[in-house]
This record gives sequence, structure tokens and C-alpha cells, in this order.
Amino acid sequence: MRLLGLISVVTAALLAGCASTSGSVRQPSAPETVASEKALILPPPGGPAIVSVVETRRGNGVEQMLSLYTSSSVRGQNFLKVQFYGASGSNPGAGGAAYKMISERGISREAFAAAPGVAMARNNTFLQNSYGPFAYASGRSSAGDTCLYGWQQIRSSQAAHTQARNFGMIQVRLRLCDARASERQLLSVMYGYTVTGTLNGEIWNPYGEVKGADEVLGRAGSPVYPDDGGHRAGAIEIGYEPAPAALRRQPRQVKAPAIAPVPAPIGVRVPLPDPAIETPGANTDPMPAPGPVQQAAKAGITVPSPDCIGDAAMTAACRR
Repeated sequence: MRLLGLISVVTAALLAGCASTSGSVRQPSAPETVASEKALILPPPGGPAIVSVVETRRGNGVEQMLSLYTSSSVRGQNFLKVQFYGASGSNPGAGGAAYKMISERGISREAFAAAPGVAMARNNTFLQNSYGPFAYASGRSSAGDTCLYGWQQIRSSQAAHTQARNFGMIQVRLRLCDARASERQLLSVMYGYTVTGTLNGEIWNPYGEVKGADEVLGRAGSPVYPDDGGHRAGAIEIGYEPAPAALRRQPRQVKAPAIAPVPAPIGVRVPLPDPAIETPGANTDPMPAPGPVQQAAKAGITVPSPDCIGDAAMTAACRR
């Protein structure tokens, strides 16, 4: 009887275990490739081009790695990485991503790992794009390629944190190496990228309060002039070829009319005779002195006709 009772207990336990086992298949959370149209961040217009987008969903956010077009001999792939920290759009079954503060040592390791063999030096100039402050490191490889590693944390200030809003955060990383582009051209990607993804709900807003209009608008004594292009710094150009120099407008020059050159004499030039030298065979007789009529003609004196002498000078014919 005891043996029969023991068999009954074991059989019941086995049946209970089989009943609790489910036959459904669950795919664990893993990175997956998505279309470029679903990218949560986009490079600036003009490049670099997106090659692929790999997305990873976690319990507290979403991460995307955008592989970018690469033209460099430096090992590795150009990329634009974005991480959203918040409860919106997350995978409840996956673990949360650990948040790490940006430190000098940690960001240096990231920069050297992104561009192996390139001596990266951090730029200490304060820079800011449309999303706030950012920083970058750059260097040149032994082959002459230019590399840039940029980073940015988009988060509202502590003063904007309230009881139930502005707790979200976005982190961006950029790695660019190129054989022909300059550091300034690569830096333009940090200024021109666009974050297209959002975190639903005011509690996860990473940007803080919306900035109001300029205080000078509508105020007396604060004129606003049209922008003629000379008061605002131009955007940094992006491209893999050196940009052509700007053509400067040259002042119009008025050309003087061309003067026809005097034709050279044809043949042998014969010198004029010197009056002090007597030419053999020439007539050396002096010229006769001019008469009184010739002298009067040279002096401009009118000589009267012989018919108009005496009383005949009063006639009408002589008065003309």
C-alpha cells in the first residue's frame, strides 16, 4: 500500500509539471536591422550617407547605431549612435540600459577605440549646436586621414526638473574618418544632424521648457534689421571635396582706346642737309630780296589799283 501511494504522488507531480509547461516560443530581445526611414537621428543634408540602421530596444529606452559611408584607410566604420533614456517605446521584457556619466577618461577610451592607431586630441573650445553644448576629439592618421569623434548629452537642466516632467535624456556619439575631408568639414555633421525620435509624455521630455520669443520683439527702441548675410556666421560646409574659393567681384576697369602705332619709315632714312655745310654743285648765289608788293602782301596791306589814284579814288568802283 505504501508503494502504491508513492507511485500515485510521483505520477500527480509529473502531470502537474507537464500541465504548467507552455509550448510557446519567445524571441529574446536582440539588435535588429530596420529601414533607414525609421532612423531616430539623421545626418545633415549632403551626407554622409546612411548604410544601415541597427536598433536595440531595452526596458528603459531605445538605441540605434547608424553605419555611415566610409572612405578611409583607418580601421573601423563611420557611425552615428543615438540612445534614448526613458520609459516610452521600450521593451518591457528586456533589461534596462545602465546610465553612465560622461567622464574624461571614459570618453578618451571611446575616442581611441573608435579610431584605432590615430592620436586623438580633445578640442577644449566651447561649442554648441541647436541641441546644446557638445565636444569632440580629432586627429590625423599616418596616411593623412582626418578622424573626428564627437559626443553630446541632450538633457534638460536641473532647474527644469519638476515633480513629473523633463526627466528624459538623449546621448549622441559620432565617429567620422575620411581621407579627403578636413576637420572643419567633419565637424559640420555635429552641427547639422537632426534628432527625429521623441519620448512620449512630458515626464520624459529631454529638452526642458520651450524657449520663448526674443524679448526685443515688439519693444520700442529695439530696431530689427533684415539679415543681409553679413551679420550672421555662415554654416560649415560638408563635403568630401575641397570647397571652391568664393569668387570675388572685381571692379570694372575702363580700357583706354587703343592708339594706332605710327608706321615705321620704309627704306633707308636720309638725313636732312646741314645748312652750315655747303653741298658741292649747289647754287650758292643769294636769293633776291622780295619786292615792296610781296612785303606788303606778307604784312596784310592792301595795295590800291592804279585806276583808283587821285580823283578817281572817289568813284563807286574804287570804294568797294
